[in-house]
Amino acid sequence: MYEHEYEKKLVSPEQATAAIKDNDMLVPGMALAEPPVLLRAITDRLRTGDLKRLRVFSGLPLKHACETILAVDLMDRVEVYSQFVSAGQRGLVDAGLAYFVPNNFHQVPRFLTEFIGVDVCATTVSPMDREGYFSFGTTNSYTSTAARAARLCLVEVNRFMPRVFGESLIHISEVDAIVENHEPIFTPPNPESRPEDEIIGKTIAGMVPDGACLQLGIGALPNAVAAYLEGHKDLGIHTEIFGPAMVSLIKKGVITGSKKTLHPRKHVFTVAIGDQEMLDFMDNNPAMEGYPVSYTNHPSVIAQNDRMISINAVLEVDLTGQCNAESLYGHQFSGTGGQLDFVRGAFDAKEGKSILAFYSTAGHGKISRIVDRLEQGATVTTPRTDTHYLVTEYGATNLKGRSTKERALAIIGLAHPGFRDELLRKAEEMFLL
Repeated sequence: MYEHEYEKKLVSPEQATAAIKDNDMLVPGMALAEPPVLLRAITDRLRTGDLKRLRVFSGLPLKHACETILAVDLMDRVEVYSQFVSAGQRGLVDAGLAYFVPNNFHQVPRFLTEFIGVDVCATTVSPMDREGYFSFGTTNSYTSTAARAARLCLVEVNRFMPRVFGESLIHISEVDAIVENHEPIFTPPNPESRPEDEIIGKTIAGMVPDGACLQLGIGALPNAVAAYLEGHKDLGIHTEIFGPAMVSLIKKGVITGSKKTLHPRKHVFTVAIGDQEMLDFMDNNPAMEGYPVSYTNHPSVIAQNDRMISINAVLEVDLTGQCNAESLYGHQFSGTGGQLDFVRGAFDAKEGKSILAFYSTAGHGKISRIVDRLEQGATVTTPRTDTHYLVTEYGATNLKGRSTKERALAIIGLAHPGFRDELLRKAEEMFLL
């Protein structure tokens, strides 16, 4: 039915990107939805001078974005607004060649439509179905909003992109140009695990009741948590990031979603990052539902999931309970992402818990991640008023309802023993004890 319209809109990458104008704001698909050939075509126009100036709104840029529109030699022609800083972009931010946009993730779609504006959206999608719909696949986040707000919506069709349900479909009538590029989706390598991961993972798993609804990220620590959840029953998923650890628990029957109070039996997410096994599992799976981040991450939506358990990581914590998850030595290291969204939403849920985990030390044990005061220039990602549970390899503590004295003592109890005496002395100097 829509094949004729598809053929009319199917063009080369050069033709698709020709309508991009100087000073346009480009919003590319984030993470695994970066569109390689569209980004290369845009980069070619910048390098030849055919396109003299471009603004880019990026979030968690990976291989394709970092090698094209975010290349260092283009920074005199590209102004970058970063919603979340990845490893490949930190050098640009540190040098003042890219600019971080402070945000809570659920608010980003509103930022784009009300304050920043979108001229062009370019993203990878799954092949069109017979009713004329493409799927945003691994990345809904703010891309679905940007695609509909943009003057120019460009899609890169890739048969390796999984077809996902929920609010993850876009119709061909909403698309301005189509290119095809069937190359395997780039999947980042798994991070190396540390001995502490197993200890922390076991502790956190013990805090998760049967029938809980999980927000669990990706990486070594979430993988360790997942490994200790294999004896649990009827867990559910309402998460920002969907990853391989969740796939494993679903396949083993641990995650069923049958006890969820919102979207029962559906695995709800906004961004998926993982391996080929994860992509295969997601494809055309009616249990997988992707939604805009304005929905998945809104605290009022999160709170509708009974027994909501959010698990996130931080970099350092001070003696009052302030948590920094995004800056190091005054430099932007990552971003707030959805941490505060889920910290607040999970605590407001019936029988909900917000858990923030971290290693007690850094620098091979030479630096305490628990400090008297956050370093100068450090960002407060989760304010002390919002911090609920903290977990290190030395245990777990609940800060809610505790005085500053009780908090300081509880937090010091999570520190490496080699730093506790000094932290006690600092707490006394701060009149916390």
